[in-house]
Amino acid sequence: MALQTSPESPAPVRQIANAISGWIDRLGPVWVEGQIAQLSRRQGMNTVFMTLRDTVADISVTVTCSRQVFDSLNPPVVEGASVVVHAKPSFYANRGTLSLYATDIRMVGLGELLARLERRRQLLAAEGLFARELKRRLPFLPQTIGLITGRESAAERDVLENARRRWPAVQFRVLNTAVQGPNAAREVMDALAALDRDENVDVIVIARGGGAVEDLLPFSDEGLIRAVHQARTPVVSAIGHEPDTPLLDLVADVRASTPTDAAKLVVPDVAEELDRVTGLRDRGRRVMTGWLAQQLHQLEAIRARPSLADPGSGLDARAGEVDELRARARRCFHHQLDRAHNDLTHQLARVRGLSPLATLERGYAVLQDNDGHVVTSTGQVIPEQELQVRVSDGRIHVVVNKTDTDLSGAARARADAAPDNSGRDEGEEQ
Repeated sequence: MALQTSPESPAPVRQIANAISGWIDRLGPVWVEGQIAQLSRRQGMNTVFMTLRDTVADISVTVTCSRQVFDSLNPPVVEGASVVVHAKPSFYANRGTLSLYATDIRMVGLGELLARLERRRQLLAAEGLFARELKRRLPFLPQTIGLITGRESAAERDVLENARRRWPAVQFRVLNTAVQGPNAAREVMDALAALDRDENVDVIVIARGGGAVEDLLPFSDEGLIRAVHQARTPVVSAIGHEPDTPLLDLVADVRASTPTDAAKLVVPDVAEELDRVTGLRDRGRRVMTGWLAQQLHQLEAIRARPSLADPGSGLDARAGEVDELRARARRCFHHQLDRAHNDLTHQLARVRGLSPLATLERGYAVLQDNDGHVVTSTGQVIPEQELQVRVSDGRIHVVVNKTDTDLSGAARARADAAPDNSGRDEGEEQ
C-alpha cells in the first residue's frame, strides 16, 4: 500500500527506508546476468563485494556473497568475467543502498570459455607440462628457423622482415597453416611435426596476430600443447598481443609478446653484435696492454735489485762467509783431534802402568818353578831345586843354593798373622 503523506504530514526518512526495505524483501531470489566490473575482497571480512554491470546499458548493481561461495568457484571469478548470479535483492536502510545477495555464481559465454581453459590449464600444469626446468635455451645463431603461421599474414611479414633486418643471412622454412577454426590445431601440429623432423631447423616459431579469445582457441588445444611438449626442437610462441595468453605460451620454451618480439628473440642484431665484438676487442687490447705494462714494470723492478745489478757483490760476501766457516770447522776439528789424542795418550799410559811387563821393566822379576807356579815364599823351594826367573826380556834358569828368611817389614807382618801350628806339629811328631 502507498504511504499517505502530505506537505503538512510528511514521512520521516526512516519510515520511507523501512518501507522500501519491506517492499524489496517481498521479492524472491532471481537469476541475474551481467559482467563483473569490480571485485573487492577485504581482509578479515567474510563477505565479498562485487559490482555487476549490464552488458548493454550503463547500469550496475552491487552484489555480495559469502567468502565460502566465492572460494568454491573453479576457476575463480575475475574482473571482466560474464556470470549468471542467483541472488536475492535486499535494501540496506541505514545507507539507503540496494544490493543483491548471491548464493550461486556461474560462468556464462566468454566466462564459461575462460573457465574451461583454466581447468585445462590446471590439469596440464599438474602433469608437469609447464615446468620451468623443462624450458630449453634458444641457440645463439640458428642455422634455419622454422615458422608456422597463416598464409600472407601480418605475423609472417613481421617475423621475416624483422629477423632479416637484424641478421640478413638468416634462413627460414615457412609452413603456412590455418590459424583459426576447427582445423587450425591439427594443421599446426602437422607442421610442427614436419619442422621437428628437419635436422637443419634449430628453432620453431608459431606466430599469429591478435584476435578475440574464441579466435585463439586452437592455440590452447590439448593435443597441440602435448605436441609442443614432446618436440625436441625449441619452440617460441608468438600468439596475439601482450594481454593474450593462450596455453601455448605456457608450454613453449620461450614466449614472445608479439611476432615482432619473436624475431628479436630468435636472431641477434648484427649491428649490436659487431659493436659488442668491437667493444670486446678494445677491452681485450686495453687489458693486454695493461698486463704487458705491469709485467714490464715488474721486470724492471727485478732487474734493479742489487742481486741482479751486481751479482758478484753477493757472491763475494757469501765466499767470505764460506771461508770463515771452513776455517772455523778446521779449528774445531783440530781441537777435537788434539783432545782425542790427549785422551788416548792418558788411557795408554794408564794401561801401561797396570801392565805386569811395565813392572818387570822397572827391575822386578817373577820366580817360578818348573811347573810354572809362582814362588812367593822361601818355604816353597828346597836346595838344588831348579827355578826360572822371569824378567822383562826373557827367562833366567837358576838353581837354589840356600834360602834366607827375611821377617822384616811386610814379611814379618804376614808371619805374625799366620796361625801358630808348633804345638800341633810337636804332637804329631810325638
